[in-house]
Amino acid sequence: MEIIVLSLILFGIGLFGALTRKNAIAILMAIELMLNAVNLNLAYFSHNLSNISGQVFVLFIIAAAAAEAVIGLAIIINLYREFHKIDVEEITLLKW
Repeated sequence: MEIIVLSLILFGIGLFGALTRKNAIAILMAIELMLNAVNLNLAYFSHNLSNISGQVFVLFIIAAAAAEAVIGLAIIINLYREFHKIDVEEITLLKW
């Protein structure tokens, strides 16, 4: 039960960070924190239910999170090269 509470706290911190930060790198870190909270829950329930499918999902989420981090950082680097800032509120390049 402690793992579920820890996961809830981690997800809450990640959600708060993603909604309140202006820095794009901090937002990406908060999203990674939320994904790790989900991974913690999946691994915990997979272990308790003696089912390996949750652990397989954890591996897929880790792979997707790594790809998301690489693509997100590449976008941030290109935006920094163009505008010399990474404040998401000031960058309007992606708007129509």
